[in-house]
Amino acid sequence: MADILTPALGESVTEATIAKWTKKVGDPVKKDELLVELETDKVSLEVVSPADGVLGDIKAAEGDNVVPGTVLGSVTEGASAGAAPAAAPAKAAKADAKAAPAAAAPAAAAIDITVPVMGESVAEGSMGKWVKKNGDAVKKDELLVEIETDKVAVEVSAPADGVLTIAADEGATVTPGQKIGSISGSGSGSSAASAPAAAAPPPAAAPANTGSAQVSAAKNDTLSPAVQRVVGENNLDPKAINATGPKGNITKADAIAAIGQAPAQAPAAAAAPAAPRADQPREERVKMTRLRQTIARRLKESQNTAAQLTTFNEVDMTNVMALRAQYKDVFEKRHGVKLGFMSFFTKAVVAALHEIPAVNAEIDGTDIIYKNHYDIGVAVGTDKGLVVPVLRDADTLSLAGIEKGIGALGKAARDGSLTMDQMQGGTFTITNGGTYGSLMSTPILNAPQSGILGMHNIVQRPMAINGEVKIRPMMYLALSYDHRIVDGKEAVTFLVRVKELLEDPARALLDL
Repeated sequence: MADILTPALGESVTEATIAKWTKKVGDPVKKDELLVELETDKVSLEVVSPADGVLGDIKAAEGDNVVPGTVLGSVTEGASAGAAPAAAPAKAAKADAKAAPAAAAPAAAAIDITVPVMGESVAEGSMGKWVKKNGDAVKKDELLVEIETDKVAVEVSAPADGVLTIAADEGATVTPGQKIGSISGSGSGSSAASAPAAAAPPPAAAPANTGSAQVSAAKNDTLSPAVQRVVGENNLDPKAINATGPKGNITKADAIAAIGQAPAQAPAAAAAPAAPRADQPREERVKMTRLRQTIARRLKESQNTAAQLTTFNEVDMTNVMALRAQYKDVFEKRHGVKLGFMSFFTKAVVAALHEIPAVNAEIDGTDIIYKNHYDIGVAVGTDKGLVVPVLRDADTLSLAGIEKGIGALGKAARDGSLTMDQMQGGTFTITNGGTYGSLMSTPILNAPQSGILGMHNIVQRPMAINGEVKIRPMMYLALSYDHRIVDGKEAVTFLVRVKELLEDPARALLDL
């Protein structure tokens, strides 16, 4: 007999709550098969079977609080003991099915559709729009609905062939493990039941489905709402998109990559959106997504907590642009990534943080925590809102390493695949409003950090250089800082240091 034990729950987490048992006493189990889900105030944890066998007993019921090392139940080892009794009912069921085909459909048990684990510290989500309607026939692994959380969107697929029953409406708040619907009948059962109603062969039943899943591709039964939006807005043909997602699904990245590859489709579809304009309401009320609610709450908390102040400077980008133009082709050929401005700015920021450690610190109660590591947050705008993934240990990375790291984080942000670990623990943030044409702004601190650097658009402006007026590519820089910990002298010195390193990139290479 093997005990099922509560695992270690992580730093500063002393207890957990039993959220759900996936098996009942007497059920056969396999080694490493999920048995129980635990919830803490930080994360959700899965406990798996320690061995093959039968679930002997359950010592901690759903809702009970447990601590690390608590025995949750036990598994009676030996898969054969559970397999033998299971075989007889299976054979009897097959015999009954052959003897009475009409009874096959009612005998098929409904399979629950549950909310999956949505990541560490994500305790709930909001139901998106169901791709299928109540009563629609669905195929196994077909996309059914998206669940939005504070951080990411989670796709839920059909666990089996059958008929869909919806238990949670669009907009409802759900938690991991909660039942949101069910699939009744198997693939064979549903086809047998439909045979008397329609003599047409099974493939002919597909066009009769007129739900929101009309937009489909050869490799995909349905598209997620995010992909549908990209496809619709850019007049793409789903059949022409190369699908790289799990189970052959088209991901949002696939759709974005296909933009502009099929211009012949645009004229035919361009007139379609114009029709409903006359019927559009003057106003439309849309509930904020969980991500947008989180962004709004954190930004307002940052304003209310820190004594925020912004100081400005401008930098002549002539030398950085010349260096980039001279080496960008060789750099890309050597490192397999383009040489952008973000790597230069990151290097300059890290050097300035070494000199002004208060900008790399944070306040915790009455203490100041000085960070001796340099994890730089890079603000990324997505269609669902602003996220700030973190480039770890930026001081140890080369220009190529920084460009690769930022590129990977940006792609993950736009695909909605960022993990909680990639978005936590930054010590300083860089935001580039210049990519959207911003000339100047006052960025809001990413709490609990004490500084954020705002980059802006590069504009050709007349400048006085050694008594002469010359046209130079200039960029305004803005440093917002927490005046409780960073003095004005330190903030200005920090920004001037960044300016000097960008205007003379050789200084950074020579460590001057």
